[in-house]
Amino acid sequence: MKLSKQWIQQLPLTGVTAWHAVSGGDINEAYQLTAAGRRYFMKVQPNHSATYFDHEVSGLKAIGAVITTPKPQYQGQIDGDAYLVLNWLDSGSGSQYVLGQAVAMMHSQHQQRFGFVDNHETGKIKKDNSWNDSWVDFYLHQRLEPEVAAASEAGRWSRWRQEHFRAMCDQFGQYYAVHSVVPSLLHGDLWAGNYLFLADGTPALIDPDAIYGDPEFDLAMTTVFGGFEPAFYQGYASILPLDDGLNDRLSWYRFYYLCMHLVLFGEMYGGAVDNILAGF
Repeated sequence: MKLSKQWIQQLPLTGVTAWHAVSGGDINEAYQLTAAGRRYFMKVQPNHSATYFDHEVSGLKAIGAVITTPKPQYQGQIDGDAYLVLNWLDSGSGSQYVLGQAVAMMHSQHQQRFGFVDNHETGKIKKDNSWNDSWVDFYLHQRLEPEVAAASEAGRWSRWRQEHFRAMCDQFGQYYAVHSVVPSLLHGDLWAGNYLFLADGTPALIDPDAIYGDPEFDLAMTTVFGGFEPAFYQGYASILPLDDGLNDRLSWYRFYYLCMHLVLFGEMYGGAVDNILAGF
């Protein structure tokens, strides 16, 4: 969408002198605004209510209490479009080791149950973050099964995929029946596009899809598309040692992210999904 001057003038920002589109992900429109000499980052989700960004705001506040995140400035709806205005972060370069330590600090924040304070919608999938005492129940029924249902509805599921998916779920349930998980604050979409370093080298996390869950869920995402160096995991382990057999467990969490891409972007991700399912 192209924002009109009339649309911009309805923002609760005075003195907006410039705005232009910037890269900001696949789900929302993204813009840089300049107002009263300050720059802002704005997301717009067309044809949604002002509450659309509630989950992101809650996640930014929870994570931002521990490490650096953009700070929500304004949120609302204009002409039927939801918007969220954040402060602009100037990027620089920094240490992957320190980034790993920052993520471990985030994972050191705990809750009594799994889930989050509000739900969220990603494309065609509505994520149920209702509090749950069981990580197995939360992950299987509030994360994986809605994805598979959406993939099936889109014609991107098969009997073979379903058989191996059930086998993966069975192994997941058996493992966590005897291995406990402490509900930890997760970013929820920790790929390389969702971290940056400020001009002074401070690591920052952006675009969260926060929940309290298994820290290995976040770590799995760091391995899907790359962008995290060995120093990141060394820094993480300096605060939270990595459990034995981690690499053997990451595939059932990688599945979540790759299946989401299968739903959102099509069969180009089918081979990656099948590679995981073939292991079960």
